[in-house]
Amino acid sequence: MKIYWIKAQAPQRVLALIKYLGIKAECVEVNLMAGGLKAPDYAELNPNMKAPTLVDGDLVLWEASAIMAYLCIKEGSDMWPAHNPAEQVEVLRWLSWNDCHWSQVVAPFYFEHIVKATFGMGPPDSELLKSSVPDFVRFAKVLDGHLAGRTYVACGRLTIADFQLASMATYWRESEMPLETFPNIVRWIDGLMHIPAWADPWPAKTPR
Repeated sequence: MKIYWIKAQAPQRVLALIKYLGIKAECVEVNLMAGGLKAPDYAELNPNMKAPTLVDGDLVLWEASAIMAYLCIKEGSDMWPAHNPAEQVEVLRWLSWNDCHWSQVVAPFYFEHIVKATFGMGPPDSELLKSSVPDFVRFAKVLDGHLAGRTYVACGRLTIADFQLASMATYWRESEMPLETFPNIVRWIDGLMHIPAWADPWPAKTPR
């Protein structure tokens, strides 16, 4: 099994899961700066020219949430509750909520501070971030309210929903995300950082 990755939030989720479950996989870092995502051989695997991508025998799979579900099924992990329809739908709800709402309001902060700094794209646009605050607060209230009295997002235990929702928000302190008034989210994010695989998901570099 191979996992193609770059140092970004979507591969972070998958790599953390691999470490957490102790999965043996060849983790291949794509040379982003050299145009590796657009290389013909990689684009053949992932026509989106993004990462991560999983190759397991004849199976080629992209999209982090699908890869995480596949890995859990393969390993028999209930972090994706494949054999419990009610729990599966609960996790799916939060995966969908992340993709449709949460990731969209977190992304501007993550981009302006993390992505720009990583690639030398200049200083963050503070005015743009000010305009992003209302939508961020709107959905932070939903998540914070849900996490009241809960340690994890779904099913009363760690699931791939936690890794999905936390991936960009983990950098809230560095990114000016206005989470100070949402203690349940902060508690949840800080709690995940006690998981070694989540705190340091990145593998040693493997040449292609």
